[in-house]
Amino acid sequence: MDMKQLRERLNKRPEEIAVELNVALSTVRNWESGRHEPRLPISEIPQFLKTYQCSLDDAIAAAAASHKKFHGKKQS
Repeated sequence: MDMKQLRERLNKRPEEIAVELNVALSTVRNWESGRHEPRLPISEIPQFLKTYQCSLDDAIAAAAASHKKFHGKKQS
């Protein structure tokens, strides 16, 4: 499961995630495309996990899957 799938299983739009996490919409889109991995202050991680309703392990795996997709496309 990648970052987009993590969000879609909650039936949320990228805009909703951006608002809940107080980040730019482009930030969420970059996470989902795998262009960038989420980089948050440690104090913001609990809200991130609550927003995505996932464990830290799930978030790490989703970020890695998105990153792999993005870098796999670049090499093709």
